[in-house]
Amino acid sequence: MIGKCSSCFMIVNGVPNTKTCREPVADGLVVERQRGWVSPPAEQVDLGNVENYEVETDVLVVGGGPSGLSAALKVAEYGYNVLVVDEHFRLGGQLLKQTHKFFGNVELFGGMRGFQIAEEYIKKIGSNEKIKTLTQSVVYGVFRGGVVGVSGKNAHYVVKPKAVIGSTGATERYLDFINNDLPGVIGAGGAQTIMNEYGVRPGDSALVVGSGNVGIIISYQLLQAGVRVKAVVEILPEVGGWFVHAAKIRRYGIPILLQHTLKAVYGNGKVSEAEVVAVDNNFNPVPGTEKRFEVDLVLLAIGLEPDNRFFAQCGAAMKWSPDLGGLVPLRTLDLETSVKNLYVAGDASGIEEATTAIIEGQIAALSIVSKLSDGSRASKAEEEMEKLIRFLWDEYRASPVLARARRGKQLVTVSREEMEKIRSVNPPPVSFG
Repeated sequence: MIGKCSSCFMIVNGVPNTKTCREPVADGLVVERQRGWVSPPAEQVDLGNVENYEVETDVLVVGGGPSGLSAALKVAEYGYNVLVVDEHFRLGGQLLKQTHKFFGNVELFGGMRGFQIAEEYIKKIGSNEKIKTLTQSVVYGVFRGGVVGVSGKNAHYVVKPKAVIGSTGATERYLDFINNDLPGVIGAGGAQTIMNEYGVRPGDSALVVGSGNVGIIISYQLLQAGVRVKAVVEILPEVGGWFVHAAKIRRYGIPILLQHTLKAVYGNGKVSEAEVVAVDNNFNPVPGTEKRFEVDLVLLAIGLEPDNRFFAQCGAAMKWSPDLGGLVPLRTLDLETSVKNLYVAGDASGIEEATTAIIEGQIAALSIVSKLSDGSRASKAEEEMEKLIRFLWDEYRASPVLARARRGKQLVTVSREEMEKIRSVNPPPVSFG
């Protein structure tokens, strides 16, 4: 339900492989179930008049979440043109479904809720003549010469940018257990989409798997939506999220079962029961410790992994980091990858949280501005960028809660000299600029 998988593929108006979780309802839609591999339509599907456009822009931003939108506004602030491309029909990314208040200072939206931040960004971007947006559009490929192909609903774009910021976000992790394909098993982001974007309650009673910030926050949001949360299950011996979030759901009587995992779900066509089991210090199930819960919703909040496909297709040097959720691009302090003028920001750079994504988007934008500019404008951008880098590394990531992300990002961040060596040893197939 967040547009990253193939589970909701259906045939819509004769077009197969349509992600129905991203397709707005409209009068006259013909929606058919899709089973297995599909054949091309027997008759030519009328897609209307598909226009072709060639677009030149200073900066292309791939992804309209917190990092992408903050980057676009910062680039435009210095007078450069930006094109933002996003798959969803509305900008905002994960901010759209976040109803909790952000911590931090006012400059970083402290005290505001995620969807309010998204609304603020959308309003500013909509009124900025330097920023153009393409929603319901997909960057499908990067080609020699730094040309980017973008497929929209009724148009095709060939984009030639001077620099690119990849803010492609993350995908949800899944879990292997008996009957994990039963309706009623859903990821945390999917449940937030259903509740907070579309106003639909995803179930009546739930078991939440994972006690990180996402799992704890979604548990409280389920309560607000009228869903009974039977328990939160955590395989580790300690809660992974902020204490303040865990204390909130405990006050409502929701138990957090530490050193437990989900063993199986049961039901006739949909979830009706979930079985959990305790694990030992080696994460092996302990026989005889099984517990069953009557639920119709099993919500998986077991983490995210960076959406790295765009960077891999560009030929960026990558490194595996368990602390960051998976494979991520190597980058310099100013977030440039081994592909010249290709930058990474937000969860695509390693799983962290929305505030750091906003800061990273601004750092990447300021680095690009400093390259495109000269004189006082370049100096101002560099000074602002260096200030943000110091704040991010020396202050914000100094929090013990962010220790793991800090460690991971230290290991994938290299100096500019090291990056030049990487480029010389393994030259990427494309570059921008």
